[in-house]
Amino acid sequence: MTKQIPNLFTLLNLFLGCIAIVFALQTEAISIYVGEDLSSHYNMPEKLSIAAYFIFAAAVIDFLDGFVARLMNATSEMGKQLDSLSDLVSFGVAPSVILYQLLRISFIKEENGLDVSIACLLPAFIVACAGAYRLARFNLDNSHTDGFKGVPIPAAGLLIASFPLILHFGNNLIDVTEWLTNKWVLYTVIMLVSWLMISTLPLITLKFKDYGLKNNLSKIILMTFAIVAAFIFQWLAVPIVFIVYIILSLLYK
Repeated sequence: MTKQIPNLFTLLNLFLGCIAIVFALQTEAISIYVGEDLSSHYNMPEKLSIAAYFIFAAAVIDFLDGFVARLMNATSEMGKQLDSLSDLVSFGVAPSVILYQLLRISFIKEENGLDVSIACLLPAFIVACAGAYRLARFNLDNSHTDGFKGVPIPAAGLLIASFPLILHFGNNLIDVTEWLTNKWVLYTVIMLVSWLMISTLPLITLKFKDYGLKNNLSKIILMTFAIVAAFIFQWLAVPIVFIVYIILSLLYK
């Protein structure tokens, strides 16, 4: 029975991802209004931010299920496959629905935006497709390595999940509202993140195999930067750390 405990954590990851999808879909009330300076503004649907919270919660559980499996020596092939299926929902499908809604917001800001064709919104799900391909390739790769080939789907999912939170809470240092509600920026993010997942770029992991500084310098730099950035930039730290993660991986490959 104890062998199934890690699988219960994995299923909780999946469950949280499903809840995130439900909240992301309940974002019909998007109000656009004009300010005193005649500029257009909008209210970010609160439920889209709630969906993002559930994706971040799923990421915590995703970390714990691997930790628990190793701690209890309960790793299994079934657990590996179950983990991939859960990750696809929580960090592939749920973030894609968020992108779908952000694209809707970007079009609503335009003239006749309510009449946008669904074909303009469907590219959001390229992220989920790329994530599925990356997970399948990972499961078939038997080569042992100290790093990743391509961006892990949880990292991509958390990057996208940070967007509603950045828009909801804002940032006093850098205002990226117009960027994150610009359809061309969102299309670029979709294609770039999808490519990074299916690519074979060598990327570092955050697992410490020893206590030496030389082998863990890149991880220490990344974690230190992430902590500092979180205090300074709040939720905007997520995309900033994501970019630094790519750069550090290429420098220390």
